[in-house]
Amino acid sequence: MAQISTEVPGDERGTLLAFVEAQRVALREAAQGLTEEQAASRPSVSELSLSGLLKHAADCELSWLRMAQQAPAQEQRSEESWGEAFRLVEGETIPGVLAIWDGVVKETEAFIAAVPSLDDTFPLPPAPWFPKDGKVSMRWMLLHLVEEFARHAGHADIIRESLDGTRAMG
Repeated sequence: MAQISTEVPGDERGTLLAFVEAQRVALREAAQGLTEEQAASRPSVSELSLSGLLKHAADCELSWLRMAQQAPAQEQRSEESWGEAFRLVEGETIPGVLAIWDGVVKETEAFIAAVPSLDDTFPLPPAPWFPKDGKVSMRWMLLHLVEEFARHAGHADIIRESLDGTRAMG
């Protein structure tokens, strides 16, 4: 459940950012107190791990931010390297991923605060899953981040409970 913040304005922008943040927190909390090895484990038939979900969420937010800014995209993954988006690779750690994500969060919040309107749109890149010449609004992007992070927070809850019985909701 999203917490009502006294620090974030209660207007639409602030409300959307608060819901995005609530889902970020849910993902982060699922990995608290675990070793790198535990967080990298996959206790189900899924390929997902807690550390991989954290990395994916940070990458996902950065990707959407760059699209909205109409800035150059981050490194594109090939079919062979696609799985690396969902697991930590050589030299990556949970604190490192979280530090990168913290920077992305600050950048997202500053960008959203500065856009003239949540109705402003940006083009979607060519991809089989996007409509040809598609555009989405800043509002849509924030709602999509809520959806994306909430889906993965649910995955994280199941993984964590499978690891040590810890439950997100008590």
